[in-house]
Amino acid sequence: MLFGAPVYVKHEIVHNKYVVEQLHKKGAMTVESVEEIPDHSTAVFSAHGSPPEDFEKAKKKNIRVIDATCPLVSKVHFEVQRFKKQGYHIVYIGHKGHVEGKGVLGEAPETISMIEKKEDVKELSLSSEQKLIFLTQTTLSVDDTKEIIAALKEKYPKIESPPQEDICYATTNRQEAIKAIAKEADLILIVGSKNSSNSNRLVETARACGVESYLIEDKTKINPVWLKDKKNIGISSGASVPDYLVQEVVSFFVEKGAKKEEVQRIKEKMVFTEPLELMKMKRLSPKELAALRSRKDF
Repeated sequence: MLFGAPVYVKHEIVHNKYVVEQLHKKGAMTVESVEEIPDHSTAVFSAHGSPPEDFEKAKKKNIRVIDATCPLVSKVHFEVQRFKKQGYHIVYIGHKGHVEGKGVLGEAPETISMIEKKEDVKELSLSSEQKLIFLTQTTLSVDDTKEIIAALKEKYPKIESPPQEDICYATTNRQEAIKAIAKEADLILIVGSKNSSNSNRLVETARACGVESYLIEDKTKINPVWLKDKKNIGISSGASVPDYLVQEVVSFFVEKGAKKEEVQRIKEKMVFTEPLELMKMKRLSPKELAALRSRKDF
């Protein structure tokens, strides 16, 4: 280990209880604010992103920060800063209260209006003469977002779109796979935690296709009542779910005599590098690392 326990994690590293539990066993402690992290500690900022003020607070407390923000979330943060400088007012589409949205709003609260559903568009009182652009939370439902964007463009015909899609490719790919599975399945189970936005969107996608669907954390949460008279059962998972949990659900049905068939709409090849701060630490010799650990001002 590069650092001894405890290492503090600001917010759950990802919204999956099994991942969080495994980290806890290794000495990670999850907190919800920088104020809870002791001075001179090592902290990981979660994949959902953090507002700039959290980094400033950490700096004042001499906290070693490993920024584990998902690059796709970081992209939205960078877009906020870019369009703010260019004089845009930003309409951010996201779930109110979600930690990812809080981080984005913290970049420029004075120049962002947040909406959650298409009905919220009616409440916007922006001038049609303003330079407007919309950005989105990365874990949204593609279909629901399309409706909101359509309502925005109807009210503000000149509103601009982000240069590239903000919704996470893994989220989009899974939603498309669910639509394909829904053509054959009469039940779809999504493996994921209850607080996972993208997992819940998969359940919604399946139900929108007219298929009965449930969110389960693991194979023990499968309700036998759901399986009555079901012939074809589809299985998918949220983006941050460990593969072994999905395979355990698959094995549950195979052991009961089911035949397994994999449906893959798009092969995902994208690979993200480790956080820059962590890569720098790994390059240090044991002697250099020991000296770094002992510093109070790092």
